[in-house]
Amino acid sequence: MGFMDKAKDFADDHDKQVDQGIEKAGDQVDERTGQKYSGQVDKGVDAAQQRTGAGDTQQ
Repeated sequence: MGFMDKAKDFADDHDKQVDQGIEKAGDQVDERTGQKYSGQVDKGVDAAQQRTGAGDTQQ
């Protein structure tokens, strides 16, 4: 089993934690860019959260 397979399995098994991590990363990007790209960051966060884990568990 390769690294990518292991990462995918982890994301499937820990969907809520992965979604929370993606959200925190998006918040950090917003903070560091002074909210200048907030709309684009939010779209990216939403897209990433929909593609991780067995199902979407966004907050």
